[in-house]
Amino acid sequence: MLIFTIGFLLVLFVLYKLMLIVPMREVHVIERLGKFLTVLPPGFHFLVPFVDRVAYRHDTREEVLDVPPQSCISKDNTQLEVDGLVYLKVMDGKLASYGIENYRKAAVNLAQTTMRSEIGKLSLSQTFSERDSLNESIVREIDKASDPWGIKVLRYEIKNITPSTKVINTLEKQMEAERRKRAEITLANAEKAAMINMSEGERQEAINLSEGQKQKRINEALGKGQEISIIAKAKAEGMQMICTALEANGGNDAMNMLLKEQFIGQIGNILSEAQISVVPAEMAKLEGFFEGMDQVTHNMSGKGNHKATTEQGA
Repeated sequence: MLIFTIGFLLVLFVLYKLMLIVPMREVHVIERLGKFLTVLPPGFHFLVPFVDRVAYRHDTREEVLDVPPQSCISKDNTQLEVDGLVYLKVMDGKLASYGIENYRKAAVNLAQTTMRSEIGKLSLSQTFSERDSLNESIVREIDKASDPWGIKVLRYEIKNITPSTKVINTLEKQMEAERRKRAEITLANAEKAAMINMSEGERQEAINLSEGQKQKRINEALGKGQEISIIAKAKAEGMQMICTALEANGGNDAMNMLLKEQFIGQIGNILSEAQISVVPAEMAKLEGFFEGMDQVTHNMSGKGNHKATTEQGA
């Protein structure tokens, strides 16, 4: 029974050494008598017991390695502390096993040295504003150096860029001064814009007032011209009517009578409104005087006409 048990265990041990199952996410490096034989992909495989052995197992999934913080000096001699993450993947199991002792440690150290070198090419402000280009440069340099290791560096991400305490205080003061400067510039621009708007408003107001005055004077001039034209036309029509009336029989007598009445009326108004009398009161009786004179003139004119008629008949 003991011999059967030992034999059964021996058979199981041989079968265990004979069969190999490689998981989906791994590749196994097989050595035969200490020499590289092959790289087994995922699946079921047979090995020669006690001759073949699994020397290395590599995970073929993408790995994330943490790059510890390290001190760097920028182009403008500013001390920074930078850390990051490197993403890589095993592409060749043989090179990852025999090309380097520990590709993970080598990738982290290479990322640190490359990051220190790339940051030394940039100023402090560029390290913050050009982080994407910095990541691309680090990935390009690491991938070029890690090609013989059988791994592929997919990307690199900088997590933190931390300046020293003195630099942080200086940057805070600089940012405060910059914000104050921008605020003053904004206020100055606002005041300038307000003054421009006010001057434009005053200018427009003056233009509107002058245009209004101009239009008012034009309208007044047009109205005055029309008034003068109407008055002149009325006077001309009046004069024409007077001339027509004067040409009729008795026109001159009517005109003389009208003038006399107006003259006497005006003299009466002057004498009634004046505070001091400068003309004798008998002047108010000039109407009768002029009537008498008009009658005498009429009689004399009638005699003259009769005489002329007699002489013409003779």
